[in-house]
Amino acid sequence: MIIREARLEAVAVKASQYPEDNLPEIAFAGRSNVGKSSLLNLITGRKSLARVSGSPGKTRTINFYGIDDRFRIVDLPGYGYAKVSKSMSRDWGPMMEEYFRNRKGLKKVVQLVDIRHAPSVQDVQMYEYLRHYGLDGIVVATKADKVSRNEMHKCMATIRKTLDLGSEDVIIPVSALKRAGHEKLLEQMEKLLEE
Repeated sequence: MIIREARLEAVAVKASQYPEDNLPEIAFAGRSNVGKSSLLNLITGRKSLARVSGSPGKTRTINFYGIDDRFRIVDLPGYGYAKVSKSMSRDWGPMMEEYFRNRKGLKKVVQLVDIRHAPSVQDVQMYEYLRHYGLDGIVVATKADKVSRNEMHKCMATIRKTLDLGSEDVIIPVSALKRAGHEKLLEQMEKLLEE
């Protein structure tokens, strides 16, 4: 899959602000600071489609990006950042629930985890949440350039075990810095759109 056009279509905190539910959507979720914006910029071939921030927890809205008038990439707010206010963290659950439960075009949520660390309690909760909605199955291990080839296999095994992934679940190591691994993710996205 080659993405030619990507544009911000909507920024939402509630369903009335979502764009029309008329295209397939692939959403991306992950802890604040996991490298989600960098990954979205990498797969869309844009330098600043998603804003990369020095301060984690910046994305507090659901951002909808129209891709080639064919589907949408949906950037979900980062979770698990301590400095985000309590009311902000409280709003996160209902906002996600609303989107996961009612969005007909939503095909899958790609969960991002940092390859260097075992998935956190929040990562595990998020994956269980996705499983509950039938949106699980694809995990991207970001920052793959930070570990050696040898370590990579151990790290992937730890992620698989901690998230209790099945044999059919896919883990894709990606490095936005080295611009590597994202082709496999784009292949998975293409498969989802063809289903």
